[in-house]
Amino acid sequence: MKPNEKLLLENKAWASEKVAMDPDYFNRLAEVQTPQFLWIGCSDSRVPANEITGTQPGEIFVHRNIANMVIHTDINLLSVLDYAVNFLKVKHIVVCGHYGCGGVKAAITNSDYKALLNMWLRGLKDVYRHNREELDAIEDMNARGDRLSELNVKEQVVRLSETTIIQNAWKERQSPDLHGWVYGLKDGLLNPLMELKAGSRIDPIFRYDNLQ
Repeated sequence: MKPNEKLLLENKAWASEKVAMDPDYFNRLAEVQTPQFLWIGCSDSRVPANEITGTQPGEIFVHRNIANMVIHTDINLLSVLDYAVNFLKVKHIVVCGHYGCGGVKAAITNSDYKALLNMWLRGLKDVYRHNREELDAIEDMNARGDRLSELNVKEQVVRLSETTIIQNAWKERQSPDLHGWVYGLKDGLLNPLMELKAGSRIDPIFRYDNLQ
């Protein structure tokens, strides 16, 4: 059996099991999507948002990319953020990184990953540069990578607060709150690192006074 055929077979088994347990399961899902959370996570297949949080489909709106980055020129990320905040009216946004992240490990090296990946990893390298003294003092490379994962999550949460999408929402409805978490591959636990409540202070250079 080909790998893609196995996926389709597993899908049929999963759907049948859901209907057997709850005949109206898919009808309810098809009717409405009202998640309270937007999840910005890493593309790593070992960090599935619904599974590690014990939530059902429809409860978390998900965006994933390499190393859970919030890049202000990323139209994909910004369109997801806009939809989640202004149409779904999510109350919380979680940026979730993970320990042992391959993207973070790659950013620490001087390896050439060619144009596109080099460009993407540049954001991580900037986080390293701003925290060089602390990170360089960590001799164990795995521990250094894990600390960079934490610092990166914090940076991405701050970058969310710098968008007009978030600032407008904070002004209009005092929501959503922003959270930074890191997931442990070895123990399956989420480690909350920081939280920015709606209306939190924003560095003045990134604050927009003439919001519409």
